Amino acid sequence: MRFLTSRPAYDLTYHDVFMAPNRSNVTSRLDVDLTSTDGLNLPLPLVVANMTAISGRRMAETIARRGGIAVLPQDIPVDVLTQSIARVKAAPTLFETPITVTATTTIGEALNLMSKRAHGAVVVIDENRIPLGLVSHSATVGVDRYAQVHEVMTSGFALLGPDATPQEVFDTLSATRQRLAISVDHDSSLIGVMSAKGALRSAIYRPALDAQARLKIAVAIGISGDAPGRAEALLNADADVLVLDTAHGHQQRMIDALSAVRPVRDAFEAKTGRRAPLVAGNVVTAEGVNDLIEAGADVIKVGVGPGAMCTTRMQTGVGRPQFSAVLE
Repeated sequence: MRFLTSRPAYDLTYHDVFMAPNRSNVTSRLDVDLTSTDGLNLPLPLVVANMTAISGRRMAETIARRGGIAVLPQDIPVDVLTQSIARVKAAPTLFETPITVTATTTIGEALNLMSKRAHGAVVVIDENRIPLGLVSHSATVGVDRYAQVHEVMTSGFALLGPDATPQEVFDTLSATRQRLAISVDHDSSLIGVMSAKGALRSAIYRPALDAQARLKIAVAIGISGDAPGRAEALLNADADVLVLDTAHGHQQRMIDALSAVRPVRDAFEAKTGRRAPLVAGNVVTAEGVNDLIEAGADVIKVGVGPGAMCTTRMQTGVGRPQFSAVLE
């Protein structure tokens, strides 16, 4: 990258700059390979920050299906993180994890759950997780909220096997004029659901998968307390990436934490053959990047306070315009 004119003497944020188009041989944006080369190996270089209000299990599933990765926050107990990792690893890589109810669930309860999914529907299952029907918001209009879902569910839903492709899902939904397709395993138990829009997106984006073809997930461990012990527990729980995160990453405590966690990660790799990249941040200078890499980090988080939800700059007056920080 180069500036059209001389490099400004002041720092810039992304809103201050534009990319000037030039001659290109690329015929379609879909032909561009965005796979990250930093060790994370993400088909889409998109990372969800480790903030409690943003990143969680559902976000991790959704973003991994589109090729990115979410970082679970460090203020969550290890046992809860372990459960979240296990659920993401068990989630379907193509179909969306549905909201399920039983036949005796009330309409009111179902309505409270529907808003958790963009498609606005719940799947009615039996005790063996075999789908019995679908309930959408339109089916509940004018119905008593204490009525049960089996009274309004649609049993004529589109049913597909576990190996259905996005093209097959889209074609089936188009032919049957259904909003959702349900995927079941060989024993007829529920796997997931997919809409026509989801099928189109799945045909464009590749999921971020680990060596066992499971969705990837990252976890933050912070730099206080027993960082090595927390790192070991999360590696054993199948976390794909460890993130050592603090608002001011260019400090001695971060360097000490990295120096302590790196041997734990290396020992885990030697034992299992699975390498989990170490991410560290946040820094805004080249010196900070160099120090964290020398301490053992594989990937560096650049930026202090650039996020829309972050208040670091406003509360402390500390930070740097993000474009210039990344450029340096």
